[in-house]
Amino acid sequence: MHPEILRIGSFTLHSYGVLVALAFLSGLLVSSRLARRAGLDPDRVSNLGIYAAVAAIVGAKLFLIGADSSYYRQNPGQIFSLATLQAGGVFFGGLLAALATGTWYLRRHRLPALATLDVFAPGLALGHAIGRLGCFLAGCCWGKPAGVAWAVTFTKPVARELVGVPLGIPLHPAQLYEAAAEAVIFGLLWRRFQTPHRAGSILGLYLVLYPVFRFGIEFLRDSAGQAMLLGGPLSVTQWIALGLAGAGIYLVVRR
Repeated sequence: MHPEILRIGSFTLHSYGVLVALAFLSGLLVSSRLARRAGLDPDRVSNLGIYAAVAAIVGAKLFLIGADSSYYRQNPGQIFSLATLQAGGVFFGGLLAALATGTWYLRRHRLPALATLDVFAPGLALGHAIGRLGCFLAGCCWGKPAGVAWAVTFTKPVARELVGVPLGIPLHPAQLYEAAAEAVIFGLLWRRFQTPHRAGSILGLYLVLYPVFRFGIEFLRDSAGQAMLLGGPLSVTQWIALGLAGAGIYLVVRR
């Protein structure tokens, strides 16, 4: 739609980068606020958020390269290209990397793991919602061709150059579907946090709701370049979603 906000000479301000920065700051602000309410050290929670964000960026890029490994094997120079660096990456790759980094940080600083992760879940949902708006503006993570009234058509050649989105074809606005889903999840998690809850139940609710939404939305996303597990009908992302949903159910129902 609008991959560039401003261009002055050789300097370009990309909409995706601006939205991702806004997403990170918004999510961190929400988590810091909830940390105070939960009686946790907001400084350590904020530091954890920064470490996890860096890990998420690296993990999302690595999963992106892995999901389209055939292309990158044929074009290894593209791994460090501007297009790859600007691409959004695979969210689940970022999520798994962030969880691994978070586990290390929690153990090192002896923070209560489930209670700390609970304060991050609403911020993660809000940040992801804003980040998907950035995807929509940039054109990445596009949907399949669609004949619905709300289909979107990308027309900017620069979007094609940066992320490869097809131009002139009505597509499902998969990015907006996911942004709307995450906004709803944020509202539900924020409201649930205000009531008495068991440690881990907020994180568990997120791990149930988001994978369910993502599993369905994945059927409407463009499947080119997606890694299908064992040649079956489901992508690797969908299998990861099922696994995370199972973990979420355990956290929600456990005694």
